[in-house]
Amino acid sequence: MTRSVRRTRRTLQVAGASVAALLALSACSSSDDSSATTKSDTSAAATPKLSGSITVFAAASLQESFTTLKADFEKAHPGTKVDFSFGGSDTLAAQITGGAPADVFASASPKTMAIVTDKKDNATTPATFVRNQLEIATLPGNPDKISSLKDLTKSSLKVVLCDKTVPCGAAAQKALDASKLKLTPVSYEEDVKSALNKVVLKEADAAVVYKTDVKAAGSKVEGVEFPESANAINDYPITLLKNAPNPAVAKAFIALVQSAEGQQVLNEAGFLKP
Repeated sequence: MTRSVRRTRRTLQVAGASVAALLALSACSSSDDSSATTKSDTSAAATPKLSGSITVFAAASLQESFTTLKADFEKAHPGTKVDFSFGGSDTLAAQITGGAPADVFASASPKTMAIVTDKKDNATTPATFVRNQLEIATLPGNPDKISSLKDLTKSSLKVVLCDKTVPCGAAAQKALDASKLKLTPVSYEEDVKSALNKVVLKEADAAVVYKTDVKAAGSKVEGVEFPESANAINDYPITLLKNAPNPAVAKAFIALVQSAEGQQVLNEAGFLKP
């Protein structure tokens, strides 16, 4: 056999081996791509798109911050809708245990949350997501020169408190008892917004409310801090409810409330970190 023929055969063998190697790599790559696509498809299928509405029962003091979070949530999840029922936590808890349809409960105190958990109407363990502190709301400019909790006991002043069954009222009473002060308000209101509104409408000279409500009211009232409030700070727990009509969306909303983004909105509203 001539050298020329041998050379030709070797060249063909090398070329054949190269082609085989390329084909093997191509098949391997194709298999990897297929596997990656399958994984991607499986991942997408495991995270279904959220849709539908939820009803959130929340303490009145959460109105402004939760309304902001609603807009953020609905923008991030097109096709979802968040409806609210704001009010006194005790009233909301009674409605839930009475069978009112709701997905999430955000209470202004562990005591009012216990109304729901004692009846086992919660699906998850309540988690504290923020805390809130009391402040005195006075008329703009503080014309009565109120500077302390004791000043509210003056008979010349018309003072409003939240009802004692409401978290803000229970906290105010705790602060008064700790200071050994006795205060007879002109009215007890069903929730913190109603108490604050009495001052806004100039139907009262002052009200004991939350810092967050004073901040939300802006120039309509003036806030006066008092040291006794440090001993009456309320924890705010949140839970998914047992008979939630839309648990997937409800869990996602709770996750937003507890996220860094949600906490920033709540902190900016004046709430304290949990």
